[in-house]
Formats: sequence, C-alpha cells, structure tokens
Amino acid sequence: MPASPGTKPSVLFVCVHNAGRSQMAAAWLTHLAGDRVEVRSAGSDPGEHVNPAAVAAMAEVGIDISAEVPKILTVDAVRESDVCITMGCGDTCPVFPGKRYLDWKLDDPRGQGVEAVRVIRDEIKALVENLIAEIAPAAKPEATA
Repeated sequence: MPASPGTKPSVLFVCVHNAGRSQMAAAWLTHLAGDRVEVRSAGSDPGEHVNPAAVAAMAEVGIDISAEVPKILTVDAVRESDVCITMGCGDTCPVFPGKRYLDWKLDDPRGQGVEAVRVIRDEIKALVENLIAEIAPAAKPEATA
C-alpha cells in the first residue's frame, strides 16, 4: 500500500468541517496503529473547533482529541497520502493516480449528543481496525523451535 517499499502507509481522513468523524477516525488510527501509519485529517470548510460530543465520546475510551484543530484540505495532503477516506459527508478529494479512495458512510455527529456519537465512534473504530488489517498489520512474532 505505501508508495515505496519500506515506507509506512499514509491515510487522509476527509470530512467537510474536519470536526467530528474525521477527527475521531484519525485518533483511532493513531491510537490503534501507532507509528505504523502516517495519519492526516482535513476538510474543505473546517469548523472552528472539534465537536465537543466527539471529544467527550473519545475521552470515554481514553483518547484525548481536545487539543485537535480542524484543518483545511489541501492538494498536497491528498498527494502525500496513500489512502484518502471521505466520511460520508459529501466532501471530495482531488484525484491522483495510484491512490486508494474510500467513502465510509457514517452519520453526522454535528448537533448530536454523546449517546449518538458513541455509536458513530464505535462504527469508526471497526472501520479503522479493518483498514489497519489491510494496510499495516502488526508484525507476527517469529515462531521458536
């Protein structure tokens, strides 16, 4: 999946406001894959801050995204990523050959309480776990004789 052997894959999560789904996805990928994957998130019309319900839902599972800031989507961010994932929000990425593009259909957490955002958070975690298995599986321990 990475552009060249020996490099780690890079993933860009895109959502219009980069304030909920894409921030949770980036946090899950960083938390679960560690330094095996390079992670970015951005949006075409970034919000002023990350959705407080998303911050609260992630805090419940021990992941702090309170210091994250929504970022603008740039052509360079897409160009530098191996996988570009939109979050079912209608945002689009510039298309470059050799990139993998996915769209995860997820409910919008904006205006929702923590109870609803928990469901979205857990859906995102499952999608991220599947992504990690594809692009950056953990090294298998060597068998001993």
